[in-house]
Amino acid sequence: MTQKTPARPLMHDFLNAPMTGEEIERRSFEIIDSQMGNAPFSPDEWQVVRRLLHTTADFGIAENVRFSKDAISEGIKALRSGAPIFADSNMIRSGLSLARLRQVCPAYKADSIVCHVADEEVARQSRETGLPRSLHAVRKARSVLDGAIAVFGNAPVALLELNRLVMEEGLRPALVIGMPVGFVHVIESKDELMTLAVPFIAINGRRGGSPLAVAAIHALCSLAMEKQMEASQQ
Repeated sequence: MTQKTPARPLMHDFLNAPMTGEEIERRSFEIIDSQMGNAPFSPDEWQVVRRLLHTTADFGIAENVRFSKDAISEGIKALRSGAPIFADSNMIRSGLSLARLRQVCPAYKADSIVCHVADEEVARQSRETGLPRSLHAVRKARSVLDGAIAVFGNAPVALLELNRLVMEEGLRPALVIGMPVGFVHVIESKDELMTLAVPFIAINGRRGGSPLAVAAIHALCSLAMEKQMEASQQ
């Protein structure tokens, strides 16, 4: 079937009623709010979920998002203190906005975001043991993970290793973003995380991904800035 060519590029319609990037984002959130209806989340939790929906345009994700009761408060507290951020992929490290992090805590710098998955030492250990690099990357970051924000959007085995450190070695991250994606060890890694006494934001089931993990951190940054502004106005 031959597709009919539009008579006029749609860009002209946009230019007749232009919107800034901020206006587009604001309108997107209004659409999400109107289409979601009554969401079973607290107002702060909804800010995070809404950002995840904005990232994917997948409303089905909302029913799978899980929060520990202290996830939002502990996450904001960690960001305000400039806590290190461990990322299980370089996609997360690249996606996190240093500008947003610095708005919450000016002490944030590029090396505040730790990702060892591409390190030569980690690659060597992976070859020698036959185990995924993501596991060795978590082990290499052990010294910074206490009190850190640990962000998983890619590697379920890395999340399993973090869970083990919590269970066997008393590791206590400030917040775990548990959003690895895939089919092997994914559901188990998240289910185990959600039994542990650590703050977490997770996506139940197989769905997840680095963009969602980044979106969760950015949502927490926005919440932290909103609360700071509200406090300054009181």
